[in-house]
Amino acid sequence: MAVQAVSHTEVPRRSETAPVLLWFRDDLRLADHAALHVALGTGAPVLPVYVLDDDPPWAMGGAARWWLHRSIRSLTQALAARGAPLILRRGPAAATIRALVAETGATAVYTGGMPDPKARAIDRALVDAGVALHRLRTFMLFSPNDIRTGGGGRYAVYTPFANACLTREPRPLLPAPERIPAPRPPRSDRLDDWGLLPTKPDWAGGLRATWTPGEQGAADRLDRFLAGAIDDYPNGRDRPDRSGTSMLSPHLRFGEISAATVWHRAGTSHKTFIKELLWREFSIHQLWHNPSLPDAPAKPAFAAMPWRDDPASLNAWQQGMTGIPIVDAGMRQLWLTGWMHNRVRMIAASYLIKHAMIDWRAGEKWFWDTLVDADLGANAANWQWVAGSGADAAPYFRIFNPVLQGRKFDPDGAYTRQFVPEIARLNTSHIHAPWEAPPDILRQAGIVLGQSYPHPVVDLAFGRRRALDAFAALRAG
Repeated sequence: MAVQAVSHTEVPRRSETAPVLLWFRDDLRLADHAALHVALGTGAPVLPVYVLDDDPPWAMGGAARWWLHRSIRSLTQALAARGAPLILRRGPAAATIRALVAETGATAVYTGGMPDPKARAIDRALVDAGVALHRLRTFMLFSPNDIRTGGGGRYAVYTPFANACLTREPRPLLPAPERIPAPRPPRSDRLDDWGLLPTKPDWAGGLRATWTPGEQGAADRLDRFLAGAIDDYPNGRDRPDRSGTSMLSPHLRFGEISAATVWHRAGTSHKTFIKELLWREFSIHQLWHNPSLPDAPAKPAFAAMPWRDDPASLNAWQQGMTGIPIVDAGMRQLWLTGWMHNRVRMIAASYLIKHAMIDWRAGEKWFWDTLVDADLGANAANWQWVAGSGADAAPYFRIFNPVLQGRKFDPDGAYTRQFVPEIARLNTSHIHAPWEAPPDILRQAGIVLGQSYPHPVVDLAFGRRRALDAFAALRAG
């Protein structure tokens, strides 16, 4: 089912007073919102709606639910300032939207077309039930059915996909409306009753200190990035010890800012950054064309991979207690802030898959629950890229050495010391490999391996050889 960008001139204006529904999904903003723009173009009263659908599969994880609460609160305030309420309902989305259509007499539903298989199944159910559903492109830069190879197929390799996108330009941006004519609102749930925020225990202190969810928070973060780090982005993006990335990923995941806005404001002169935006787009398109991407290897041969069932190693990775400092730093940053630097994500994922030989889907699920930017397409595509089972994936023999990665990208150990404070007094020569430090150096740093900080759970040389042997056997059939 294609998602088309429609201008308001393509939709006939309505003279009746019956409302239309504006169904927000992963597009929690008012600026550059095509569905809002087209709904207003009908001339009918517009009733904004958000539905929390907790049905499986892939119900939203804990960190994302925290973000959602704050983002909906921000959107509610922005809509109220323009004269419109946001109606909240909880339940299976298709049934809930159908009930709202019947309750309000709405003549149509305007919404963003989402790429994930659950959303597309919901859309089909609504259309089959006779709902006049208009899906606009609010989440993607380009329609997946428009970016095609010369032979009409889908792209399986990133670089030609990105090059094809770079020959295009996203549509012009749409301004946020000053007023939204709204009908008398029906009953709405109370946001606080949804229980999206953690309470006992309240583990979200680090998230609150790090993030400002909402459309204004997204705009402010983009402004800061464009005023500073973007100029050194090609060099700074790989350094977790620096503020060299945009940190826009959760704002994009919830659609608090459109990818087109980021593209237009950054400009194609910042090509390295735009290509990162297109990597996100590539993941979206992969999910569109392969709905099983989150659950099954894109390359079927990888279904025979002899993954290890090792709960202890998995738990050590989740808790940032692997004994490999750069991996532990990333996993603790994730737990504290709901986010992890992209370079460290690759290092941590490579360690889990290739050194610990644990199924990539275990890592995918942990990231899904702990990342504030947990996007189904990007999460699945990136884990499969590291595993070697996805589109344009890293070759099976690419196994990051986390010690060398730490020394290269956190050369002074500042990032590692920040998140692994129990080894912070260790000198730079040994910060990324404490087990190599002489006993007197460890003693001076107050470190007792196996007590104050763990020995490596996996010997890196052994883990590398085990992985290479397993991947080679897989290739041999």
